[in-house]
Amino acid sequence: MIDSAAAAVTEYPDLNAVLRELVADVREILTGNFCGAYLQGSFAVGDADVHSDVDFIVVTHDEVSAPQLEGLQAMHKKLFALEVPWAQHLEGSYVPKERLRRVDPAGSPYLYLDNGASELIWDEHCNTAVVRWSLREHGVVLAGPDPKTLVDPVSAEQLRSEARETMREWVEWAHAPTKAGSMSRWLQPLLVLSYCRMLHTLDSGRVSSKREAGEWALGALDPEWRELVQRALDDRPDPWERVYQPADPEAVERTRAFIEYALAEAAAPRE
Repeated sequence: MIDSAAAAVTEYPDLNAVLRELVADVREILTGNFCGAYLQGSFAVGDADVHSDVDFIVVTHDEVSAPQLEGLQAMHKKLFALEVPWAQHLEGSYVPKERLRRVDPAGSPYLYLDNGASELIWDEHCNTAVVRWSLREHGVVLAGPDPKTLVDPVSAEQLRSEARETMREWVEWAHAPTKAGSMSRWLQPLLVLSYCRMLHTLDSGRVSSKREAGEWALGALDPEWRELVQRALDDRPDPWERVYQPADPEAVERTRAFIEYALAEAAAPRE
């Protein structure tokens, strides 16, 4: 049993304090149903910065009971009200350990806290091969056993299959209206780097950070897309302000063209 909740698990002391409070409260609410708490996402695979969301997974022994859920809802509202920006950017799920063990083709929902939200909902967001791979291979233990004891190995082909499916699904997102209009200044570079990341998974059979994937794309993809990818890499500061700002129409057009290119690359035979 590893317990890092009191340690400096990130380079940000105010985030470490939020994580300590999260773990202490979750343990108090779940009591014997608590199995472990972990960071995954950018704080696990790399390149997290002050603008990153904080992806977590809490593993339970059994399903969360109604009284436990009531306690968790109150706790997340309390955390969200903290005057610490990290507290408004927690994102993660509560997952019974038997439902975490293997990749779930059905994608059944978990209790999920969205980035910027204060209430748990049922959502399949974290029920992916990518999350399991990131947790198993690079998860940061806040409290509990080594995640390798909770998650079976995720194969390269499982990651590639999920990447191809996600690439197809996100086409709709690229054309859906947003708070900023057709596409926000936050969404536009996110889509570019996310498609770079999925192409990198198809190439490597593993999960990388968006920055690593973008830098790989600069040399591996058609030079036509270098400027678009480099702009996405450079466009990181203050992403949350950009949710409400419309993207440049030319950047939107190029991003949608890049997505079509990525889909064609994904469909091409691989050696």
